Formats: sequence, structure tokens, C-alpha cells
Amino acid sequence: MNKYELAVVVSAKVEDDVRTATVEKAKDLVTRFGGVVTEVEDWGKKRLAYEIQHMKEGFYYFIQFDADSTCPAEVEKRIRIMDNVIRYLCIRKDAK
Repeated sequence: MNKYELAVVVSAKVEDDVRTATVEKAKDLVTRFGGVVTEVEDWGKKRLAYEIQHMKEGFYYFIQFDADSTCPAEVEKRIRIMDNVIRYLCIRKDAK
């Protein structure tokens, strides 16, 4: 099992309950493909480095999880088409 971190930027134009549901859906994707969510960090509303889809702000979430090497590709494939996610990035964390 490798350690991964999934960064998700959710649109600032959606309601709180929709934003929470989007993060829960991302966590469910991780568990569906054999991952174990270890921590979820909510960084709140931050200004984006550049405008994306006419938005200047977004809500940042960082989901740490343990999974085998096939899980991140499957999660990225499905998170790419989620409506309220404007950016995402999944990286493997080095064991130190």
C-alpha cells in the first residue's frame, strides 16, 4: 500500500451542502477502488492563482489515503468529470 494525497478544488459558487457532498463523493471514490482515507484537510476558501471558468476563488480540500497503485488512476478518471470540481491533483507521497 502506498500513501497518496488528492487535492481537490471545489467551485465557490455552490452551496455548502453541495460542496460537502462533492467531497464525500471523492472520498467514496477512493474507498470504492480499494483505498483507505486516513485524513481530510479543509483549507477553506482561497483565491486561485489564475481565473478558472470565470471564478477567482475556490474551496481547497486535501484527502490523504492509502491504496495500491491502480487506485489513483481510477479516482482521477472519475473525478475529472465531476461537476463542481474545477481542479484536482493526485500525488504519491514519499515514505520518509
